[in-house]
Amino acid sequence: MSHILDTPVTFLKGVGEQRAELLSNELCINTFNDLLHHYPFRYIDKSKRHKIADVSNDNEYYYIKGKIKNLQTVGQHRAKRLTAVFYDNTGEIELLWFRGVKWIKGFIKANQVYLLFGKPRYFMRQYSFIHPELEIPDTSNDAFQISLEPVYHTTEKLKQKFLDSRAIRKLCVELFKKIDGHIQENLSQNLLQLTKLPSRAVALKNVHFPQIHDDYIKARQRLIFEEFFFFSLKMQLDKSLRNSHIKGHIFENVGQFFNTFYSDNLPFELTNAQKRVIKEMRKDMGSGKQMNRLLQGDVGSGKTLVAFMLMLIAVDNGYQSALMAPTEILAQQHFESFQKFTKGLDLEVALLTGSTKAKERKILHEKLKTGSIHMLIGTHALIEKNVQFDKLGFVVIDEQHRFGVAQRAKLWKKNMKPPHILVMTATPIPRTLAMTIYGDLDVSVIDELPPGRRVVKTHHVYQSSRLRVFGFIRKAIKSGRQAYIVYPLIEESEALDLNYLMDGYESIVRAFPLPDYAVSIVHGKMKPAEKEYEMKRFAKGETDILVATTVIEVGVDVPNASIMVIENAERFGLAQLHQLRGRVGRGAAASHCILMTADKLSQEGVKRIQAMTSTTDGFRIAELDMTLRGAGDLQGLKQSGIPDFKIGDIFKDEKILSYAKKIAHYVIDKDPDLKDPQNVKMLNFLKQKYARKGTWERIS
Repeated sequence: MSHILDTPVTFLKGVGEQRAELLSNELCINTFNDLLHHYPFRYIDKSKRHKIADVSNDNEYYYIKGKIKNLQTVGQHRAKRLTAVFYDNTGEIELLWFRGVKWIKGFIKANQVYLLFGKPRYFMRQYSFIHPELEIPDTSNDAFQISLEPVYHTTEKLKQKFLDSRAIRKLCVELFKKIDGHIQENLSQNLLQLTKLPSRAVALKNVHFPQIHDDYIKARQRLIFEEFFFFSLKMQLDKSLRNSHIKGHIFENVGQFFNTFYSDNLPFELTNAQKRVIKEMRKDMGSGKQMNRLLQGDVGSGKTLVAFMLMLIAVDNGYQSALMAPTEILAQQHFESFQKFTKGLDLEVALLTGSTKAKERKILHEKLKTGSIHMLIGTHALIEKNVQFDKLGFVVIDEQHRFGVAQRAKLWKKNMKPPHILVMTATPIPRTLAMTIYGDLDVSVIDELPPGRRVVKTHHVYQSSRLRVFGFIRKAIKSGRQAYIVYPLIEESEALDLNYLMDGYESIVRAFPLPDYAVSIVHGKMKPAEKEYEMKRFAKGETDILVATTVIEVGVDVPNASIMVIENAERFGLAQLHQLRGRVGRGAAASHCILMTADKLSQEGVKRIQAMTSTTDGFRIAELDMTLRGAGDLQGLKQSGIPDFKIGDIFKDEKILSYAKKIAHYVIDKDPDLKDPQNVKMLNFLKQKYARKGTWERIS
């Protein structure tokens, strides 16, 4: 039996088929439940009523009760406007409308009392209201007469169909008439008493229609807690399930392959951080439980070497391992690195990508089934059905946010018994965010760089200094180095006034002409084969400059490239700028990241550039990015599976997050399977909430 909240919004007064389709397309509002959780993003305080004689400041909002007279249309065509006089017993003030003249003229009636709300404009020594809000006082809905008026997100398309914020508020009024008495509590009575939070029904009513400010504060706290609590509860249940029911391969031995590599082939001394995370994972893999761990490390911190050494432990225990990378060029680079690492070891490492020829692929499949291939490196080609392992025991997923959970799940299910899973990311994530997104994973962090790794010098220059930057690039190329020049767009955007990629490419070719220089170009709209071809040319040193969009953010390791120029750097997020900067500084030469910006920067743009020039610490950058942009906007994290919190902000509401996680731990510790009658409603709510997500999240 379906719940009333599953009812389509077409059953609400004021929503027909056309409006329902628009609400679905523009705001993803399809059901009563969707509208119920379309929360206001701010409130207008209408607790204080004014008189026209009070109007004296064009920075304040005024809320006035009065009538309208002298309504008339002035001008013609585009210059047409509507004027009127609004009056009460203290005076008169002019009203002006430049849009929707015909509709507004039809709406306004003589001798009707209106409530006017808006900011006045002071012009020619008098005040007037332009496009004020007007409403007829409604005494029929006393429960919804409020002092704090909610303001809802809407869009231009919705406004064209008269679905502005006030119209959405009216829909919410109709909604609460329908669902009154049907909002079910999802927290146990014990938790309500423990947390002293209002009921769910009261909180939802008060977040939409708070009578006083304190009502809104308490409602918001309850709803934020609820979001964080159920997410944390789900993570704890998943972790508990994995630890108690999912058995892992036991890797007891650290044998010949690991020890020979460590003593003879290790390219450089491991950092203390690398040693620490290897120790953490060795403990996991020998425990009898399935390892499910996230490895965070800044660009160049040595995550790949750690992954390789753990893959050697798998081989030492008679198991195969696989590493999945998001691009062919990154898979190729890993393959070449692994070939160097395994020199002198009796190991077979294979590469499988979309470019692998059918004949080679057939041989590879057979060798994989017999177990003669010990390590398989590849792209999403690894998850094809005909790729079958003899004994897969360990899986590494590099730059994991580039893969969908469905893709990762296919690799996880290659064996009857799940392999140990290591997911790696070079996108630094603040601790709070990492603990929230990856609540069911154990987190390891490599927080130091290997000795000898060069720090990239970061410079800020304005576009007016472009010729000086080109001179710097020419000098580097003459000394045998290469350079990246990155643009934010492929096609021109008049709205943003950016230097778009193709125009930039043409100007660079003119500034660096053949035969003295070779320039290549890469962007997301190119065919994969073309893109790989151009990137390989640059990697081989056949071109001096690679002009690109952010497709080169991950997966390009060219030690000879020592200059990264980022055009319109103020348009990028800090996390993305840091990733791009990490493409250089991989060789012996001094490396430079040049942030080129417009001559005039916004306050936020200045903060971003200052952050980039002041530190190369990726985790510090991530914290600053989170502060400036909010968690939901962090580059790459939407793909990572960041929860879609409707009202909570894991950075701004960190105290509530910590409290919710603590309460979730408390509940699971006392009742690991939520079988207590008090907790059944919470378990049922979880099942409903995550019904469509399956068990994919168990593999990250």
